Amino acid sequence: MIEEQISSLSDSICAVEEELQKHSVPFLSSYKDTQSRARAQSSVSDPQLVSGALIDVAKHPGNLSFRVWEKMKEKVHFSPVILDPNTASGWLYLSDDLTSVRLGDTKQQLPDNPERNTYSANVFGSEGFSSGKHSWEVQVGDHPEWNLGLSKESVDRKGKCFVSPINGFWCLTHKAMENTIMVMSLQRIRVQLDYDRGEVSSMTLNMTHIYTHRDTFTEKLFSFFSVGNAGDAKTSDIKICQTEI
Repeated sequence: MIEEQISSLSDSICAVEEELQKHSVPFLSSYKDTQSRARAQSSVSDPQLVSGALIDVAKHPGNLSFRVWEKMKEKVHFSPVILDPNTASGWLYLSDDLTSVRLGDTKQQLPDNPERNTYSANVFGSEGFSSGKHSWEVQVGDHPEWNLGLSKESVDRKGKCFVSPINGFWCLTHKAMENTIMVMSLQRIRVQLDYDRGEVSSMTLNMTHIYTHRDTFTEKLFSFFSVGNAGDAKTSDIKICQTEI
């Protein structure tokens, strides 16, 4: 159809050009006829937009950042605590995403930087807390030996130090001994800090309260993890659980 219209328009142009070759008087006398013929042959109408032909601009850029965030939160995983590899003992092996830790069979040769734990198999979280409320959950499974909680920034990291509040540690300690019966299957532990009220609490997955340390905090606190030998347990890694955004 377009080719036919182009051909018709070309014929009209040729006809008008022929008329222009005539003298002025004959051209003027036949001008109206030429104009009518050209209009009849060139009947191409202006394009008309139908409803829905345009892109729905409001639908796509409108609230764009919010809709991108909604889609991303289904794919992005968030861990409330990230382990600090610069504080990890050489005996501890951290996952690539810094959310789980296990005790290894051999000691790694790591720099003896001031913040590193060199005597005990300890590691701290990367973020310190000096106010507010904070909580995170740790998957312990059937691992028999661990400590979870918080510690002062100034605790001794180079020598032998018993994990207790008097030494700047507020933790839940778990050590399965031979010939003992475990009354409670822990599996997953929630650690809660209320810095301003001076409370560090531990509870199970079903929110069963285990213990609350009460003290007066005067310096920055860091999440604390100590891991012992897993032995024959199915769970060898202590893992910080991801939470919904």
